[in-house]
Amino acid sequence: MSYCKQEGKDRIIFVTKEDHETPSNAELIADDPEDPYEERGLILPSGEINWNCPCLGGMASGPCGSQFKEAFSCFHYSKEEVKGSECIEQFRGMQECMQRYPDLYPQDEDKENSSQADSGSAADDNSALLPENDPTTETSEVSGDKMSSTVKQTAN
Repeated sequence: MSYCKQEGKDRIIFVTKEDHETPSNAELIADDPEDPYEERGLILPSGEINWNCPCLGGMASGPCGSQFKEAFSCFHYSKEEVKGSECIEQFRGMQECMQRYPDLYPQDEDKENSSQADSGSAADDNSALLPENDPTTETSEVSGDKMSSTVKQTAN
C-alpha cells in the first residue's frame, strides 16, 4: 500500500512495486506560449528582449539594472550602420553606475592588474635569464600587447 507523508517542506511518497508496474495516467499539458517562466533565450519570438534570460547573468536586476536595460535595449534595437553607435550615453550611464558598486561589478582592469602583479615578479625573474649581448639572440617587445618574445637565430 502506497502512502504519503509530509516532513517540513518536503512531501515523501512511498509506493509499492505494483504501483510502479501500473502505467501512468498522467496527461501532458501543451506548452503555453505565454508562460513567463518558460526559458526562451535572450530574444523572445516577438523580437523583444527576455530580461529573465539566465544568459544575462542577473545584469537586468540589481542597482544598475535599469541602466543596463536602457543600454542593451538601445543596442538591440539599433538601426545605425555601426550598430549601437547612438547608444554611447546609455552605456556611459551604465558604466558610471557599475563603478559605484565595485563589489557587485568588478572591473576587468582590476582583475588584469591583480593577475599581472602576481605574475609580474615571475616575469622580472625570467628577464634575468635572457642574454642581453648574445649576437645569436634577438629580443623584441610589443608594448601595446605587453608581450615579449625571444627568437634564437642559429649560425649555419
